[in-house]
Amino acid sequence: MTDPAPAHDSASAHDSARIRDDRTLTVLSTSDVAGIDITPADVLATVENAYRTLAAGRSDNPRKLTVKPGDGHSVAYAMLGRDGSRDVVAVKTSYKHGLHSPRDAQHYYTALTLYDDVTGLPLAMMDCGRVGALRTPAVSALLARECAPPGARAALVIGTGTQGRLALPFLLTALPGLERLMLHGTHPDGITAVRRQLRAHFPGRDVEIVTDLREAAGAADVVVATAGPHTPAAVEASWLRPGALTILVGHGLAPSTLHEADRVVATSEAQMRVTGTDMADADGGLPSVDAEFPAVLAGDVPGRTSPDQRIFAYNSGLVVTDIALGHRFAQLALTQGLGTRVPLWQ
Repeated sequence: MTDPAPAHDSASAHDSARIRDDRTLTVLSTSDVAGIDITPADVLATVENAYRTLAAGRSDNPRKLTVKPGDGHSVAYAMLGRDGSRDVVAVKTSYKHGLHSPRDAQHYYTALTLYDDVTGLPLAMMDCGRVGALRTPAVSALLARECAPPGARAALVIGTGTQGRLALPFLLTALPGLERLMLHGTHPDGITAVRRQLRAHFPGRDVEIVTDLREAAGAADVVVATAGPHTPAAVEASWLRPGALTILVGHGLAPSTLHEADRVVATSEAQMRVTGTDMADADGGLPSVDAEFPAVLAGDVPGRTSPDQRIFAYNSGLVVTDIALGHRFAQLALTQGLGTRVPLWQ
């Protein structure tokens, strides 16, 4: 399959040249990143291109490093990668402190530092929270586009956290034929936020709040589980209709949806085996993955091989998508006049 050029490629090349002429490091704070105007379609194109470049062997996405003290009070990750289509090398770090404390007492920081692999100069350092928050629902939407049953009309989102709030605008961008949008959530503020995000991008659409999870799952062509670890929601495989696609982002699916699936797709099988242990069977095992998603997007393997297949998709982050989206943010920040120039190495 030919790799289509994103609509913003010419602008990206121009902006990249402008970034490369700037020998200072652009620092983008949380508020800077929040102020960047970007559409779901732009995010989808950027993330898809990152996957296709990886599948073509032009990018590098090594395994992440993890450090954690013996008492488990904190955890830190470091992820290094290279985007071959943008010629950008980057390091993403994540640090979470206070894991034994209530959520509001915990500290979490994630940052992305970009380097131009043509000039050898630093490009930008930014808070990476919004990058991850947008990248993940974009991947879910791409999974739905490639793996949903033909003529999919109904989608169910489980959870109203950050990922639940962003899931529907991306799903509708990738699958504009969706007619019935369902949401299973218990937090009124979260439900309000889901509706607000949906209407911001699709003013004429609304979401149906469902309380009978079994009935809703049985009516859905696509189920996206984004709930937190303490959710009581757990969709079973037996509830699903023939051809249904389930996408696991957080929690909300029972292990049976994986083990009884006709086909398993993962963004990375290696990552699924590390981070998906809560979906293991009684013997601690996980089934083999039938297809990794970069190869699906590249057209090397099919996402779906029959209309009635029940497909389980595991959505775990790859740093190359963070790099591509972070670089796109740096381009947009430059054109929108955001960020602080710091002569860090001068």
